[in-house]
Amino acid sequence: MRPGVTEEAQRVIDAMEAVEAIADPEERARAIGEVLADQAERARRWREDRRKTVLDLRAQQPPVSYRKIAARLGVSLRTVQDIEAGYSGSGKNRPRKDPDT
Repeated sequence: MRPGVTEEAQRVIDAMEAVEAIADPEERARAIGEVLADQAERARRWREDRRKTVLDLRAQQPPVSYRKIAARLGVSLRTVQDIEAGYSGSGKNRPRKDPDT
């Protein structure tokens, strides 16, 4: 098992590696398509679930700090702030700062 990876996450990683190891290219392509089709909806639900967790931690009295949340979730401080704000992906949907302000 990889260091820092939960047992559940390792099982998912192992399953993805098993798909990559399918010898027949057509069967492998079919399996990849099935996984990709499921991934889009699941990723949306998982982002919502992770955001709810961050918001719940911030709503506690006293609120859990961004740094503590980052440490607990194994992500960066900026990632926690982005999750709370509802941003995801590469940052393309993040509002840009006006350079004149």
